[in-house]
Amino acid sequence: MDEKLTNQEEELMLIIYKLGRGYIRDFVAEMDDPKPPYTTVASIAKNLQRKGYLKVSQKGNVYEYIPVVEESKFKAQRVSNMVNNYFENSYKELVSFFAQKRKISAEELQEIINLIEKK
Repeated sequence: MDEKLTNQEEELMLIIYKLGRGYIRDFVAEMDDPKPPYTTVASIAKNLQRKGYLKVSQKGNVYEYIPVVEESKFKAQRVSNMVNNYFENSYKELVSFFAQKRKISAEELQEIINLIEKK
């Protein structure tokens, strides 16, 4: 799971987690307009399978895609990569950024502090 994912691959993984599993047509239906071609989504899914994020089950002449990596593990890795790449590997910098941009309230910060203190 250490191989870097493209934005399209990350987007598709989030859709798959939302659905639990599914077929390419299901994933295309969930995507924002303008929807990418079926073949593009199939190619992205194939890359995710190659990278070890998905497994495939053949049902007749179609393939069902199933996540291999737990959603919480996937998200933790993505957030960790973001913090490392954009915030000098500092969660303090991350929180500070959102506080300065007023994207997080004092009440939410207090909730975070409470959660940390409970651990």
